[in-house]
Amino acid sequence: MTDWQAGRPYNELPPLPSADALETRRVLKAAIGANTALGQLDQAVISIPNPTVLINTLPVLEAQASSEIENVVTTTDELFRHLENDAGADPATRETLRYRTALRVGFEITAKRGLTVATASAICSTIKGREMKIRAVPGTRIGSRDTGEVTYSPPEGRDVIVEKLSEWERFIHADDSLDPLVRMAAAHYQFEAIHPFSDGNGRTGRILNVLMLVDAGLLRLPVLYLSRYIIDTMNEYYRLLLGVTAESAWEEWVLYVLAGVEQTSRYTLRKVTAIRALQDDFSRRARVASKGGGDSEFQAVLFEQPYCRINTVVERSGVSRPTASGWLSALVDAGMLQDVKIGRDRLFINREFLQLLVRREPTN
Repeated sequence: MTDWQAGRPYNELPPLPSADALETRRVLKAAIGANTALGQLDQAVISIPNPTVLINTLPVLEAQASSEIENVVTTTDELFRHLENDAGADPATRETLRYRTALRVGFEITAKRGLTVATASAICSTIKGREMKIRAVPGTRIGSRDTGEVTYSPPEGRDVIVEKLSEWERFIHADDSLDPLVRMAAAHYQFEAIHPFSDGNGRTGRILNVLMLVDAGLLRLPVLYLSRYIIDTMNEYYRLLLGVTAESAWEEWVLYVLAGVEQTSRYTLRKVTAIRALQDDFSRRARVASKGGGDSEFQAVLFEQPYCRINTVVERSGVSRPTASGWLSALVDAGMLQDVKIGRDRLFINREFLQLLVRREPTN
Protein backbone atom coordinates (compact mmCIF):
# COMPACT_ATOMS: atom_id res chain seq x y z
CA MET A 1 0.00 0.00 0.00
CA THR A 2 1.08 3.61 -0.56
CA ASP A 3 0.69 6.67 1.64
CA TRP A 4 -1.93 8.20 -0.60
CA GLN A 5 -5.37 9.80 -0.23
CA ALA A 6 -7.56 10.68 -3.20
CA GLY A 7 -8.32 14.23 -2.07
CA ARG A 8 -4.80 15.17 -0.98
CA PRO A 9 -2.15 16.38 -3.47
CA TYR A 10 0.22 13.46 -3.99
CA ASN A 11 3.45 15.37 -3.38
CA GLU A 12 4.91 12.14 -2.00
CA LEU A 13 4.61 10.47 -5.44
CA PRO A 14 7.63 8.14 -5.30
CA PRO A 15 10.29 7.77 -8.00
CA LEU A 16 9.78 4.98 -10.48
CA PRO A 17 10.80 1.45 -9.41
CA SER A 18 14.00 -0.29 -10.42
CA ALA A 19 14.24 -2.71 -13.34
CA ASP A 20 14.26 -5.65 -10.91
CA ALA A 21 10.92 -4.55 -9.45
CA LEU A 22 9.26 -3.90 -12.82
CA GLU A 23 10.51 -6.87 -14.83
CA THR A 24 8.74 -9.77 -13.16
CA ARG A 25 8.69 -13.17 -14.84
CA ARG A 26 5.21 -12.53 -16.28
CA VAL A 27 6.25 -9.11 -17.56
CA LEU A 28 9.39 -10.46 -19.27
CA LYS A 29 7.35 -13.18 -20.96
CA ALA A 30 4.76 -10.69 -22.20
CA ALA A 31 7.50 -8.32 -23.40
CA ILE A 32 8.78 -10.97 -25.82
CA GLY A 33 5.50 -11.07 -27.75
CA ALA A 34 5.10 -7.29 -27.68
CA ASN A 35 8.64 -6.66 -28.95
CA THR A 36 8.23 -9.24 -31.71
CA ALA A 37 4.97 -7.73 -32.95
CA LEU A 38 6.43 -4.22 -32.82
CA GLY A 39 9.49 -5.33 -34.78
CA GLN A 40 7.32 -6.86 -37.49
CA LEU A 41 5.37 -3.61 -37.78
CA ASP A 42 8.56 -1.56 -38.06
CA GLN A 43 9.86 -3.78 -40.87
CA ALA A 44 6.56 -3.54 -42.76
CA VAL A 45 6.50 0.25 -42.47
CA ILE A 46 9.98 0.82 -43.85
CA SER A 47 9.30 -1.58 -46.74
CA ILE A 48 6.57 0.67 -48.14
CA PRO A 49 7.90 2.64 -51.14
CA ASN A 50 6.18 5.85 -50.01
CA PRO A 51 5.97 5.95 -46.19
CA THR A 52 4.33 9.39 -46.44
CA VAL A 53 1.11 7.41 -46.90
CA LEU A 54 1.38 6.29 -43.29
CA ILE A 55 2.81 9.51 -41.85
CA ASN A 56 -0.09 11.51 -43.33
CA THR A 57 -2.94 9.16 -42.49
CA LEU A 58 -2.34 7.03 -39.39
CA PRO A 59 -1.66 10.07 -37.14
CA VAL A 60 -5.05 11.45 -38.17
CA LEU A 61 -6.73 8.30 -36.89
CA GLU A 62 -4.70 8.53 -33.68
CA ALA A 63 -5.56 12.22 -33.28
CA GLN A 64 -9.25 11.38 -33.57
CA ALA A 65 -9.07 8.52 -31.05
CA SER A 66 -6.87 10.33 -28.53
CA SER A 67 -9.06 13.44 -28.66
CA GLU A 68 -12.17 11.30 -28.26
CA ILE A 69 -10.81 10.09 -24.91
CA GLU A 70 -10.93 13.73 -23.79
CA ASN A 71 -14.47 14.18 -25.19
CA VAL A 72 -13.25 16.19 -28.18
CA VAL A 73 -15.30 14.47 -30.87
CA THR A 74 -15.18 14.88 -34.64
CA THR A 75 -15.36 12.59 -37.68
CA THR A 76 -12.61 11.13 -39.81
CA ASP A 77 -14.29 12.65 -42.86
CA GLU A 78 -14.10 16.14 -41.35
CA LEU A 79 -10.47 15.68 -40.37
CA PHE A 80 -9.28 14.60 -43.80
CA ARG A 81 -11.40 17.24 -45.50
CA HIS A 82 -9.70 20.00 -43.52
CA LEU A 83 -6.25 18.46 -43.35
CA GLU A 84 -4.60 21.06 -45.58
CA ASN A 85 -6.74 24.00 -44.52
CA ASP A 86 -8.82 24.10 -41.34
CA ALA A 87 -10.73 27.24 -42.38
CA GLY A 88 -14.39 26.51 -41.85
CA ALA A 89 -13.73 23.54 -39.58
CA ASP A 90 -15.58 23.32 -36.28
CA PRO A 91 -13.62 23.80 -33.01
CA ALA A 92 -13.40 20.07 -32.26
CA THR A 93 -11.93 19.35 -35.70
CA ARG A 94 -9.37 22.16 -35.36
CA GLU A 95 -8.32 20.95 -31.91
CA THR A 96 -7.98 17.39 -33.15
CA LEU A 97 -5.87 18.53 -36.09
CA ARG A 98 -3.59 20.33 -33.62
CA TYR A 99 -2.99 16.95 -31.99
CA ARG A 100 -1.76 15.63 -35.33
CA THR A 101 0.51 18.65 -35.63
CA ALA A 102 1.78 18.00 -32.11
CA LEU A 103 2.74 14.47 -33.13
CA ARG A 104 4.88 15.87 -35.94
CA VAL A 105 6.38 18.56 -33.73
CA GLY A 106 7.28 16.01 -31.06
CA PHE A 107 8.79 13.64 -33.62
CA GLU A 108 10.95 16.40 -35.10
CA ILE A 109 12.14 17.63 -31.69
CA THR A 110 12.91 14.09 -30.54
CA ALA A 111 14.94 13.41 -33.69
CA LYS A 112 16.99 16.60 -33.19
CA ARG A 113 17.34 16.94 -29.43
CA GLY A 114 15.97 13.79 -27.83
CA LEU A 115 12.96 13.27 -25.60
CA THR A 116 12.87 15.71 -22.67
CA VAL A 117 10.52 17.68 -20.45
CA ALA A 118 10.85 20.51 -22.98
CA THR A 119 9.55 18.12 -25.67
CA ALA A 120 6.47 17.44 -23.55
CA SER A 121 5.89 21.18 -23.08
CA ALA A 122 6.14 21.81 -26.83
CA ILE A 123 3.69 18.98 -27.53
CA CYS A 124 1.14 20.19 -24.99
CA SER A 125 1.45 23.80 -26.20
CA THR A 126 0.79 22.69 -29.78
CA ILE A 127 -2.24 20.65 -28.75
CA LYS A 128 -3.78 23.53 -26.84
CA GLY A 129 -2.75 26.25 -29.30
CA ARG A 130 -1.08 28.36 -26.60
CA GLU A 131 1.98 28.20 -24.38
CA MET A 132 1.45 25.61 -21.65
CA LYS A 133 3.65 26.13 -18.60
CA ILE A 134 4.13 23.85 -15.62
CA ARG A 135 1.18 24.07 -13.26
CA ALA A 136 1.60 26.64 -10.50
CA VAL A 137 -1.99 27.13 -9.31
CA PRO A 138 -3.18 24.60 -6.69
CA GLY A 139 -6.51 22.81 -6.66
CA THR A 140 -6.24 20.36 -9.55
CA ARG A 141 -8.43 17.33 -8.91
CA ILE A 142 -9.23 14.35 -11.14
CA GLY A 143 -12.67 12.82 -10.78
CA SER A 144 -14.56 9.75 -11.88
CA ARG A 145 -16.20 10.14 -15.28
CA ASP A 146 -19.29 8.36 -13.97
CA THR A 147 -19.80 9.94 -10.53
CA GLY A 148 -17.60 13.04 -10.49
CA GLU A 149 -16.08 11.83 -7.22
CA VAL A 150 -12.44 12.84 -6.73
CA THR A 151 -10.24 9.82 -7.47
CA TYR A 152 -6.80 11.44 -7.57
CA SER A 153 -5.06 14.71 -6.72
CA PRO A 154 -1.73 15.24 -8.50
CA PRO A 155 1.28 16.93 -6.88
CA GLU A 156 1.06 20.68 -6.27
CA GLY A 157 3.67 23.41 -6.27
CA ARG A 158 5.73 24.27 -9.32
CA ASP A 159 9.03 23.30 -7.67
CA VAL A 160 7.64 19.92 -6.65
CA ILE A 161 6.29 19.24 -10.15
CA VAL A 162 9.55 20.31 -11.81
CA GLU A 163 11.51 17.91 -9.57
CA LYS A 164 9.12 15.04 -10.35
CA LEU A 165 9.51 15.75 -14.07
CA SER A 166 13.30 15.75 -13.71
CA GLU A 167 13.07 12.30 -12.11
CA TRP A 168 10.81 11.19 -14.95
CA GLU A 169 13.30 12.43 -17.56
CA ARG A 170 16.22 10.70 -15.82
CA PHE A 171 14.21 7.47 -15.75
CA ILE A 172 13.42 7.45 -19.47
CA HIS A 173 17.11 7.96 -20.29
CA ALA A 174 18.57 5.68 -17.60
CA ASP A 175 21.53 3.60 -18.72
CA ASP A 176 20.25 0.23 -17.51
CA SER A 177 18.92 -3.00 -18.94
CA LEU A 178 15.22 -2.21 -18.59
CA ASP A 179 13.16 -3.30 -21.61
CA PRO A 180 12.11 -0.14 -23.53
CA LEU A 181 8.47 -1.24 -23.61
CA VAL A 182 8.42 -1.74 -19.85
CA ARG A 183 10.11 1.64 -19.48
CA MET A 184 7.41 3.24 -21.64
CA ALA A 185 4.64 1.68 -19.55
CA ALA A 186 6.14 2.89 -16.27
CA ALA A 187 6.95 6.34 -17.65
CA HIS A 188 3.41 6.78 -18.96
CA TYR A 189 1.96 6.14 -15.52
CA GLN A 190 4.41 8.57 -13.93
CA PHE A 191 3.72 11.36 -16.40
CA GLU A 192 -0.03 11.05 -15.92
CA ALA A 193 0.43 10.92 -12.13
CA ILE A 194 2.55 14.10 -12.18
CA HIS A 195 -0.09 15.77 -14.38
CA PRO A 196 2.24 18.70 -15.05
CA PHE A 197 -0.03 20.94 -17.12
CA SER A 198 -3.40 22.50 -16.43
CA ASP A 199 -4.85 20.71 -19.48
CA GLY A 200 -3.77 18.37 -22.27
CA ASN A 201 -1.86 15.89 -20.09
CA GLY A 202 -3.58 12.77 -21.39
CA ARG A 203 -3.02 13.60 -25.04
CA THR A 204 0.56 14.71 -24.38
CA GLY A 205 1.27 11.48 -22.53
CA ARG A 206 -0.08 9.36 -25.36
CA ILE A 207 2.14 11.15 -27.89
CA LEU A 208 5.12 10.63 -25.58
CA ASN A 209 4.44 6.89 -25.66
CA VAL A 210 5.22 6.50 -29.35
CA LEU A 211 8.08 8.99 -29.19
CA MET A 212 9.73 6.87 -26.49
CA LEU A 213 9.65 3.92 -28.88
CA VAL A 214 11.18 6.04 -31.63
CA ASP A 215 13.81 7.41 -29.25
CA ALA A 216 14.67 3.85 -28.15
CA GLY A 217 15.15 2.76 -31.77
CA LEU A 218 12.22 0.34 -31.80
CA LEU A 219 10.37 2.30 -34.49
CA ARG A 220 11.80 4.29 -37.37
CA LEU A 221 8.53 6.16 -37.89
CA PRO A 222 5.87 7.08 -35.27
CA VAL A 223 3.06 4.78 -36.40
CA LEU A 224 2.05 2.84 -33.27
CA TYR A 225 -0.76 4.52 -31.38
CA LEU A 226 -2.48 3.08 -28.31
CA SER A 227 -5.45 5.44 -28.07
CA ARG A 228 -7.94 3.09 -29.75
CA TYR A 229 -6.84 0.30 -27.41
CA ILE A 230 -7.36 2.64 -24.46
CA ILE A 231 -10.83 3.62 -25.68
CA ASP A 232 -11.79 -0.04 -26.05
CA THR A 233 -10.53 -0.79 -22.51
CA MET A 234 -11.24 2.56 -20.86
CA ASN A 235 -12.43 1.27 -17.49
CA GLU A 236 -9.47 -1.07 -17.25
CA TYR A 237 -7.06 1.74 -18.14
CA TYR A 238 -8.21 4.01 -15.33
CA ARG A 239 -8.60 1.15 -12.84
CA LEU A 240 -5.02 0.01 -13.41
CA LEU A 241 -3.59 3.52 -13.23
CA LEU A 242 -5.28 3.96 -9.89
CA GLY A 243 -4.06 0.52 -8.83
CA VAL A 244 -0.46 1.66 -9.20
CA THR A 245 -1.18 4.78 -7.16
CA ALA A 246 -3.10 3.08 -4.37
CA GLU A 247 -1.42 -0.33 -4.17
CA SER A 248 1.82 -0.11 -6.20
CA ALA A 249 0.26 -2.70 -8.54
CA TRP A 250 2.93 -2.29 -11.19
CA GLU A 251 2.84 -5.76 -12.69
CA GLU A 252 -0.81 -5.65 -13.70
CA TRP A 253 -0.37 -2.17 -15.23
CA VAL A 254 2.74 -3.09 -17.23
CA LEU A 255 1.08 -6.29 -18.49
CA TYR A 256 -1.89 -4.22 -19.66
CA VAL A 257 0.36 -1.85 -21.63
CA LEU A 258 2.39 -4.71 -23.15
CA ALA A 259 -0.82 -6.41 -24.27
CA GLY A 260 -1.85 -3.10 -25.85
CA VAL A 261 1.45 -2.79 -27.70
CA GLU A 262 1.24 -6.33 -29.05
CA GLN A 263 -2.42 -6.10 -30.08
CA THR A 264 -2.07 -2.64 -31.60
CA SER A 265 1.10 -3.62 -33.46
CA ARG A 266 -0.65 -6.58 -35.07
CA TYR A 267 -3.72 -4.47 -35.87
CA THR A 268 -1.58 -1.73 -37.43
CA LEU A 269 0.43 -4.30 -39.38
CA ARG A 270 -2.78 -5.63 -40.91
CA LYS A 271 -3.79 -2.06 -41.76
CA VAL A 272 -0.42 -1.31 -43.36
CA THR A 273 -0.53 -4.55 -45.37
CA ALA A 274 -4.04 -3.75 -46.61
CA ILE A 275 -3.01 -0.21 -47.61
CA ARG A 276 -0.08 -1.58 -49.59
CA ALA A 277 -2.30 -4.10 -51.39
CA LEU A 278 -4.91 -1.44 -52.21
CA GLN A 279 -2.20 0.90 -53.54
CA ASP A 280 -0.95 -1.74 -55.95
CA ASP A 281 -4.43 -2.70 -57.15
CA PHE A 282 -5.60 0.92 -57.42
CA SER A 283 -2.53 1.91 -59.45
CA ARG A 284 -3.09 -0.94 -61.88
CA ARG A 285 -6.75 0.00 -62.40
CA ALA A 286 -5.90 3.71 -62.63
CA ARG A 287 -3.45 3.14 -65.49
CA VAL A 288 -6.16 1.32 -67.42
CA ALA A 289 -8.88 3.88 -66.63
CA SER A 290 -6.76 6.86 -67.61
CA LYS A 291 -5.21 5.09 -70.63
CA GLY A 292 -1.76 5.39 -69.14
CA GLY A 293 -2.25 8.96 -67.95
CA GLY A 294 -0.81 10.04 -64.64
CA ASP A 295 2.70 9.54 -63.33
CA SER A 296 3.97 7.79 -60.22
CA GLU A 297 3.82 11.05 -58.27
CA PHE A 298 0.13 11.36 -59.15
CA GLN A 299 -0.47 7.85 -57.84
CA ALA A 300 1.39 8.73 -54.64
CA VAL A 301 -0.72 11.84 -54.09
CA LEU A 302 -3.93 9.80 -54.22
CA PHE A 303 -2.76 7.77 -51.20
CA GLU A 304 -1.12 10.40 -49.07
CA GLN A 305 -4.60 11.30 -47.90
CA PRO A 306 -8.09 10.36 -49.12
CA TYR A 307 -8.95 13.90 -50.27
CA CYS A 308 -7.11 15.36 -53.26
CA ARG A 309 -7.20 18.79 -54.89
CA ILE A 310 -6.28 19.67 -58.47
CA ASN A 311 -3.67 22.15 -57.25
CA THR A 312 -1.90 19.41 -55.30
CA VAL A 313 -1.53 17.29 -58.45
CA VAL A 314 -0.31 20.32 -60.42
CA GLU A 315 2.36 21.10 -57.83
CA ARG A 316 3.51 17.55 -57.21
CA SER A 317 3.48 16.25 -60.79
CA GLY A 318 4.56 19.49 -62.44
CA VAL A 319 1.77 19.41 -65.01
CA SER A 320 -0.76 21.95 -66.20
CA ARG A 321 -4.11 22.36 -64.47
CA PRO A 322 -6.04 20.92 -67.49
CA THR A 323 -3.77 17.83 -67.46
CA ALA A 324 -4.22 17.30 -63.73
CA SER A 325 -7.97 17.81 -64.05
CA GLY A 326 -8.06 15.29 -66.90
CA TRP A 327 -6.24 12.63 -64.89
CA LEU A 328 -8.59 13.06 -61.94
CA SER A 329 -11.74 13.21 -64.07
CA ALA A 330 -10.79 9.95 -65.81
CA LEU A 331 -10.75 8.21 -62.43
CA VAL A 332 -14.06 9.80 -61.50
CA ASP A 333 -15.58 8.45 -64.73
CA ALA A 334 -14.19 5.01 -63.87
CA GLY A 335 -15.83 5.15 -60.43
CA MET A 336 -12.47 5.15 -58.64
CA LEU A 337 -12.72 8.68 -57.25
CA GLN A 338 -15.68 10.73 -56.09
CA ASP A 339 -15.88 14.35 -57.20
CA VAL A 340 -17.46 16.72 -54.69
CA LYS A 341 -17.70 20.49 -54.57
CA ILE A 342 -17.44 22.23 -51.19
CA GLY A 343 -17.84 25.97 -51.56
CA ARG A 344 -15.37 26.98 -54.26
CA ASP A 345 -13.22 23.96 -53.61
CA ARG A 346 -13.37 20.86 -55.80
CA LEU A 347 -12.29 17.74 -53.96
CA PHE A 348 -11.60 14.25 -55.27
CA ILE A 349 -12.17 11.52 -52.71
CA ASN A 350 -10.47 8.13 -52.81
CA ARG A 351 -13.37 6.37 -51.11
CA GLU A 352 -11.73 2.93 -51.16
CA PHE A 353 -8.78 4.31 -49.26
CA LEU A 354 -10.95 6.27 -46.84
CA GLN A 355 -13.11 3.23 -46.08
CA LEU A 356 -10.01 1.14 -45.44
CA LEU A 357 -8.63 3.73 -43.04
CA VAL A 358 -11.80 4.08 -40.96
CA ARG A 359 -12.72 0.39 -40.95
CA ARG A 360 -12.74 -0.85 -37.39
CA GLU A 361 -11.70 -4.31 -36.34
CA PRO A 362 -10.65 -5.82 -33.03
CA THR A 363 -7.07 -4.88 -32.07
CA ASN A 364 -6.17 -8.41 -30.99
